[in-house]
Amino acid sequence: MANGNAERAHSGGVFACLRRGALFAAALAIIAPVSVLAQDASPATAPTPEATAPAKTDEAAPKVAVIPILLARELREEPLPLSLLDLPPKDLGLAGAKLAITDNNTTGRFMNQEFTLEAIEDSDPAKLIADVVQKVDAGTHFVLVDASPATLLKLSDALKGKEALLINYALPDDSLREEDCRADVLHTAPTRSMLADALAQYLVWKKWNRWLLVLGPTEKDKLYADAIRRAAKRFGAKIVEERTFTYDSGNRRSDGGFEQVQQQIPTFTQSAPDYDVVVVADESSLFGDYLPYRTWDARPVAGTAGLVAESWHPAIELWGGTQFQNRFKRLADRNMRPIDYNAWLGVRMIGEAAARTKSTNFKELVDYIKGPSFEVAGFKGVGLSLRNWNGQLRQPILVDTPKMLVTVSPQQGFLHQTSVLDTLGVDKPETKCKAYTQ
Repeated sequence: MANGNAERAHSGGVFACLRRGALFAAALAIIAPVSVLAQDASPATAPTPEATAPAKTDEAAPKVAVIPILLARELREEPLPLSLLDLPPKDLGLAGAKLAITDNNTTGRFMNQEFTLEAIEDSDPAKLIADVVQKVDAGTHFVLVDASPATLLKLSDALKGKEALLINYALPDDSLREEDCRADVLHTAPTRSMLADALAQYLVWKKWNRWLLVLGPTEKDKLYADAIRRAAKRFGAKIVEERTFTYDSGNRRSDGGFEQVQQQIPTFTQSAPDYDVVVVADESSLFGDYLPYRTWDARPVAGTAGLVAESWHPAIELWGGTQFQNRFKRLADRNMRPIDYNAWLGVRMIGEAAARTKSTNFKELVDYIKGPSFEVAGFKGVGLSLRNWNGQLRQPILVDTPKMLVTVSPQQGFLHQTSVLDTLGVDKPETKCKAYTQ
C-alpha cells in the first residue's frame, strides 16, 4: 500500500513536470521567432530604410545664419623693443579675436547663429585695402583693423557707401576719434588721452603732482607727451620740466651696453627741479625701461615704462579675469596682451548685438551697437558702452607694473554728470568729431 502511494505520487510528479515542460516549450515557441528576428535578421527579412526612417514633418530644421568677420592687419616695420620679453607674438590680436569667436558661438548655437573669422595681412596698404573691399563686396560686413592711421582712413574712404563697419583695435590716436573721425569706424583701443588721464588720476590721487616729463624723438612719443600735458592741466598736476632723450641704439644689446646706460641715465636726469615722479613718453620702447632705478633722484617712473596705463594686464584676476586668462592661455599658449583684449572686445561687440537683437541684419546690428541700450561685458566690473559722439568704447583703464595690477581708473573722487568713465579721454563737450550726431 505504501509502495502504491509512492508510485502514484511519483507518477503525479512526473506528469506535473511534463505539464510544466510543455508550457515552457510553448512559451519558447512564441518568443523564439521574435528573438531570432531581432538578433539575426537576414537581408531578405530586414526592415527597409524607408520603414525605419523617421516620419517626415512639414516643419524644416531651422537654418543657421552665418556672420563672417574679417581681421585685416597691415604689416609694418617696428623697432625692436628693449626687452626680449616684449617681442610681439605673430598672432598678436588674432588670438584674441579667435577666443571671441568661440565665445560668440557658445551663445550663437542656441540662436541658430554662427560666427566665422578670416584673417588677411599685407605690407602693401593698397593691396590690403583692395582685399578688404573685395571681401566686403562678397558679404563680409564687419572688419577688425590693425593698420597705420593713414591706411585706416583710406580703407574707410574706400568702403564709403557700402555695408561695412570697421573696428580699430590697435591705434590709440585721438585724431582718429576727433578731427579725422569716420562714422563707419569704431574703436576698442583706448586713446592716448584715455591712458594719460587714467595715469594722471592715480598720480594726483597719490599727491604726486610735480612731474618731470621725458620724451623720445618719434612722432608717437610727441603725441603721448601731448596727452600727458593735457592730463596734467586737466587734473591739476604740474610739469616742472621737459627733457628730450637722445636715443643711441648702438650699444643697447652689446657687451658693456648696460654700463654706458648706467652712467648716462643719472647724468641725463641730474639737476632737475624738485619733482615727485618721472613721466616718460616712449611708445616704441626704445629707452623708457632704462629709467627705473637709474635716475639721479630716487623717484618712481610712470608713463610708457614703470607704472603704465593700459586696457589689459595678464595678471588681472578680478571680475572673472582668472577664468578668462586661462581660456586664452589654453587657446594661444601665451598670456593675453592689450591688443589681444582689444580685438576680443571688437568681436564680442558684434556677438552681443546679434544675441540681443536676435538678428543678423547688418543695419540692425550697427544701430544697436551705436544705440543707448548697448553694453558688452569686458571682465572689468562694469558694462562697456560706446560714446555716441566719436565711436570710442568707454571702459575702465588698468594702471599696473610689469607683473601686478596697481589700481583701476577712474579713481574715486573724479566725478562726471553722466558716466565717470567719461572722465577718461575726450568728453562730449570737447569733441571735434562731426561725423556722429551730437
